[in-house]
Amino acid sequence: MNTTTDWFTSWFNTPYYHILYKHRNDADAQFFMRNITSFLQLPKLSRIADLPCGKGRHAVYLNSLGYDVVGGDLSENSIEHAKQFENNTLHFEVWDMRKPIESKYDAVFNLFTSFGYFEDDNEDIAVLRSIKNGLKENGVFVLDFLNVEKVKNTLVKEEVKTIDGIEFNIKKEIKDGFILKHISFTAEGKSHSYTERVKFLTLEKLQSYFDSVGLQVTHVFGDYNLNVFNSQSSDRLIIVAK
Repeated sequence: MNTTTDWFTSWFNTPYYHILYKHRNDADAQFFMRNITSFLQLPKLSRIADLPCGKGRHAVYLNSLGYDVVGGDLSENSIEHAKQFENNTLHFEVWDMRKPIESKYDAVFNLFTSFGYFEDDNEDIAVLRSIKNGLKENGVFVLDFLNVEKVKNTLVKEEVKTIDGIEFNIKKEIKDGFILKHISFTAEGKSHSYTERVKFLTLEKLQSYFDSVGLQVTHVFGDYNLNVFNSQSSDRLIIVAK
């Protein structure tokens, strides 16, 4: 297994990552973007950073709602794909979210469990510190994370998904403070294996991260309908902070 600290650098940059996740539900993503921007009462042309942005599905939709959006991602392949959608108020760039943010934004969104990748807590905290420094006065940060308690209680340990003729063998486990997803498959005559690693971060743990960088949690939601978070039953853990 490829279990280097920066597992995402190689896995996210392969075409197979995008094949495996090609059926992600855009309707859900758009529904959430409409709900959260309405809740935050973000005026049109507010500057929003979508970090990391993947191939830009959230950023493109946010831009269609009238926002000035910058999408950043470490995957060069994803950014190359996303750039086809650029216009005067939508831009994409290769961006390591651990690095200082040079511009100021009305809002920064970290969506679809794009946090908790690092072995060292200090690197995750560095991401939050960078985001805080990239917010305008009264700017807002939205973190959309998985609900680790529900994941633990409903974990499917093994499954097989066949997509575009590729049989992806997937094994999941919780080990050493991480939720691990081992993915192995054969494609183009070669065997491939990757391991996705996301830190087992409870609301309490995330709260401690936020406190350490001076981000004040204002709201906690448990799904894209913005219902109240319940650690046992909620599908998501969505944190709004200033």
